[in-house]
This record gives sequence, structure tokens and C-alpha cells, in this order.
Amino acid sequence: MNSLVSKFSTNNIPKQDVEDNEEYSDSMWASSAGYATNGLPTFRLPSLQQPTDFLRLHTDDHADPSCRIKIKHGTTTLAFRFKGGVIVAVDSRATAGSYIASGTVEKVIRINKFLLGTMAGGAADCQYWETYLGIMCRLHELRNRERISVAAASKYLSNLVYSYKGMGLSMGTMICGWDKTGPAIFYVDSDGTRLKGDLFSVGSGSTFAYGVLDQGYHWDLSDEDAQELGRRSIYAAGHRDAFSGNTINLFHIKQDGWDFIGNYDVSKMHYDGPGNIPGAPGTGYGYEVRTNPEACVVAD
Repeated sequence: MNSLVSKFSTNNIPKQDVEDNEEYSDSMWASSAGYATNGLPTFRLPSLQQPTDFLRLHTDDHADPSCRIKIKHGTTTLAFRFKGGVIVAVDSRATAGSYIASGTVEKVIRINKFLLGTMAGGAADCQYWETYLGIMCRLHELRNRERISVAAASKYLSNLVYSYKGMGLSMGTMICGWDKTGPAIFYVDSDGTRLKGDLFSVGSGSTFAYGVLDQGYHWDLSDEDAQELGRRSIYAAGHRDAFSGNTINLFHIKQDGWDFIGNYDVSKMHYDGPGNIPGAPGTGYGYEVRTNPEACVVAD
């Protein structure tokens, strides 16, 4: 392994010999080629046998606060079950440490027409494994000639990621859908944990989302009120949590499959609200708007 690394990670042509040879132009070493003047770029590999052991030793697993590598995760996703189906709402911000890497991330994975998965943790891990889950769900349909249940789909994912436990996966996902038993939600994470429930929120902004959800949630919500509760909960997280925000993507899963309700800008919602739609307050969600009698207009 070390001989292979040394072969490909260093420049085998000595610079002194090259400078005396007219076959090599100065642009190979100068900035005109896009490189620094100290030679061609090299790809350095860490000198260790097991990368997984290195990750366990140096990354933050909440057991070693003095670790050398602190991986920061940030998002807000939620799903809740009510008489009209399942509401799934997520933000669209992806962060790389303290930097916003993207503001247009699709954090809802369309597994099939009746199943949705959410993303929290490592974007690549969630996208890969939930897309792979879609393949397994389709194979299940072909083998058994019936649609897979939400419980079976979540069990597939739980078993998949459990086989990679301790290898650096970072996932906190919800598998949501409608099957023969009605609406269902399962929480699955990269440790293989699998929990069934009526209401979940995952991510760094979940504490803010839970505050709104717990205040407004009940089983007999109308479709419009349930959608508004999902919007308002993600807005609260996007407003208070630095790692969440940009826009809100809202989905509603019913007996005939999921529907994409809309995309809403968090900043616009703060001042103007989501617009003239059923269930919306007709005003902005910000404290200044809600406490200003002149700005409050009750929607019909």
C-alpha cells in the first residue's frame, strides 16, 4: 500500500532534470498552468491502515469533547400523522461547517408515489441509501405483486445501515407513507434505530419546530390547518436556527399518494406570510407583524 501511495502521490520527474530539458515548457511549473511554482499538484493519502479507526479516534461522537475533528450538522425536517394523512415539511439549507453550501437542497426523497423519506445528517449518505431503498421497494412489488408497507420499507433501511454501523454513516431520516394500515411514520437513523410514531422532527432546528408542533398538533386537524402547522414549524426553526432556513418544501401524503403542496421562502414568510392560501394567517409570521394592530389583516 505504501509503495503504491509513494508511486502516485509524488512527482517522479526531478525538477532539476526537467529544467535542463527543452521538451518541458516553463508553464509546467509556473502559475500559467494554474499551479504554484513548486511543481505539479500531488494527491496525498493518509498513512493509516483503517480509515474507520481514524474517524473513531478523532471525530466528535459526543464522548470526546476535545476531539480534533468536529463535524457540524444542521437541518430541520419534520413529519406528523393526522386523520388526513401525513404532512412532511423540510427546509432547504445545506451547511459545510459554518458556511452555507447550498440553499436549494431537496431534503425529501421520493421513494415511490406512496413513500417519502427525509434527509438529516450527511446529505450523501441519505441520498444514496434512500435511493437504494427505492430500488428494494420496487423489487418487493415485482416479487410480491403488491405495494410494500411503510413498516417493511423502514425495516429494509434499518437493516441496511445497521450493517455499516461504526463506519462513519450519518443519517437521521423519517420514512413516511400510506399503506393498507393507513398513514404511518418511522424514524430510522444510521445506528439502525427504528421507531414508529405520530410526530417526529429531526435536525439542529428540531427543538424550535417541536415547540410549535406540540402547541398546535392534534389528530383532528383539517388538511389546511395541518399544512399551515408544518409551514409554521419549519419557519420557526429557520428563523431561530442558523443551520436551517432558505426555503420550505411541504408535502402531503394521502390515500392516493403524495402531493407537493409548495415551496415557501422563509424570509418572505417572516414579513408577508405564505400568501393568500387556505389556513394561512394572511400576515407575516414575524413578531413585529403579529404585534402591530395596523398590519394585522385577518384572512377570509
